[in-house]
Amino acid sequence: MAFTGTEGLVLLAGRIFFGVVLAFMGLNHFMQREQMTGYAEYKGLPAPGFSVIASGVVLIAGGLAVVAGVYPVVGAAAVAAFLLVAAVTMHDFWAVPEEDQQDEMTAFLKNLVMAGGALVVAAAGTQSWAYSVGIGLF
Repeated sequence: MAFTGTEGLVLLAGRIFFGVVLAFMGLNHFMQREQMTGYAEYKGLPAPGFSVIASGVVLIAGGLAVVAGVYPVVGAAAVAAFLLVAAVTMHDFWAVPEEDQQDEMTAFLKNLVMAGGALVVAAAGTQSWAYSVGIGLF
């Protein structure tokens, strides 16, 4: 089944919204590198500076892959994996003081819902997409 016609346009809009937000989040890892590195260090992440840069690259590359339709399954799966790991390691609301639990739970749930969206994109990426570069594994 190919995504063409109206569904192709709807998919394109969703790809743009989703992918651009992911790429912006990744860009923010570079623009706010010091603050994010400090937070990653506070959370006990090994190699916090490298982790911030690497996760920024994953988000930018994954977001652009989704928007352009270039290896969208790989890009979306990498984003989903990152978001799931980040949810558990960076937003462990169950292990923070009570006054921080709501903020961490919101960030945790945001990561889960975005990982779910990335998995949906990965599943859809096995089909042909209109308005895409069309380079992929499937």
